[in-house]
Amino acid sequence: MNTVSDTNILKGKQHIHFIGIGGSGMYPLVQILAAAGYHITGSDNNPTDTVDAERKLGISVTIGQKPENIEGADLIVYTAAILPDNPELVAAKASGVPMLERAELLGLLSENYADCIAVSGTHGKTTTTSMITQVLMGAGKDPTAVIGGKLPIIGGSGRAGQSEIMVCEACEFSDHYQHIAPGYAVILNVDADHLDYFGTLENIIASFRRFASKASKAIIANLDDANTMKAVEGLPVRIITFGHTSEADYYPENIRVSESRTVYDLMSGGRKLTEVVLNIPGVHNVSNSLAAAAACFEQGVTPEEFARELEGFHGAKRRFEIHGENMGITIADDYAHHPRELEVTLQAAKTMHYNEVWAVFQPFTYSRTKMLMDDFARVLPIADHVVMSEIMGSREVNTYGVYTKDLADKIPGSVWFNTFEEITEYVMNHAKPGDLVITLGCGDVNKCAKMMMEYHR
Repeated sequence: MNTVSDTNILKGKQHIHFIGIGGSGMYPLVQILAAAGYHITGSDNNPTDTVDAERKLGISVTIGQKPENIEGADLIVYTAAILPDNPELVAAKASGVPMLERAELLGLLSENYADCIAVSGTHGKTTTTSMITQVLMGAGKDPTAVIGGKLPIIGGSGRAGQSEIMVCEACEFSDHYQHIAPGYAVILNVDADHLDYFGTLENIIASFRRFASKASKAIIANLDDANTMKAVEGLPVRIITFGHTSEADYYPENIRVSESRTVYDLMSGGRKLTEVVLNIPGVHNVSNSLAAAAACFEQGVTPEEFARELEGFHGAKRRFEIHGENMGITIADDYAHHPRELEVTLQAAKTMHYNEVWAVFQPFTYSRTKMLMDDFARVLPIADHVVMSEIMGSREVNTYGVYTKDLADKIPGSVWFNTFEEITEYVMNHAKPGDLVITLGCGDVNKCAKMMMEYHR
């Protein structure tokens, strides 16, 4: 393939075409390059809010992927989600025009920022990246941001700033984050995931170690997570730690949890720096906010500025996002798709004031469902009721011979359906006023939340 990773590839280019331009990971890269003066075009299979936002930037987006869409481009960017037989991708490969996968482009762009804060981890990347971005913006630092979800204050998943700071998600999927040139490598946690690619947890830890070793200024690591500390042990770069004990450089004391917010004293070396108010549910977000604090302090943000700006943070889209009420039932949506994410999200839901919690889960990829099935079966029953859809295969073919029924058989009382219409009908006719229904998964299960909001008997 004519894929290029030369750092000079962008020089002399004028027209950059994006295959799959409507993806959340593409949008911030489009913003950055459009702001730099490149002529951008793109295509996608479906009209989305992201496509609408890109068109408002003056970008020509074609719905439907066809060979003729690439005409005139002198650089083509695509995502790993595009299937190999996609006609536009096939034409791009045959054209001789230089190509970059999205992760490669992000890596090249990251090299232009002296302070690239790359946020990695199996869970919490989007929330933590969003926290850092919102605080840095409020503190006048004008960062460039590449986020895996939508942050309300920027109206999307990214922004092109004018400073030397870039905040970006660093995703371990297929080692994509190895392309990034981090000034600061943040590691939130390291768990077993993407085992179809990595094979073993030891290989995952080794991958995170390679990523962390690229940090030119510091590593920000979770002292509470043994796998994280194993990944960074002995690396010849400054290591800043966060955690729940006073052994960490940044840690919390006097944590007070209520239904939808958490308050704690942010400590360092036995000294209280400030009081932090988190207006998002879940004690796990204390850890995310500690990582954000460490990153922001490295950029000259004061503890007072950090607390002030973080108090205004109400989460990224699809991260315990409350859609509203219908028929007295609260409908929420969350991106959780790994057992550990499901566990902390459902635990947070159970601490809130709702009568019963309904988990509506869409398993994502056959490999993850097969390899982590017992873990899914362990954590989903934290909810009072478990309703599931069939597995969303995404980029995979079901060579594993696994189906949602296999998971449902391990969860007494759970039910599953083939369509969102059936799920909506079942849940809205069985849930009661005062209950919480939360859709869970990184596929398109959020459509089901919207359907439940619009449902009427």
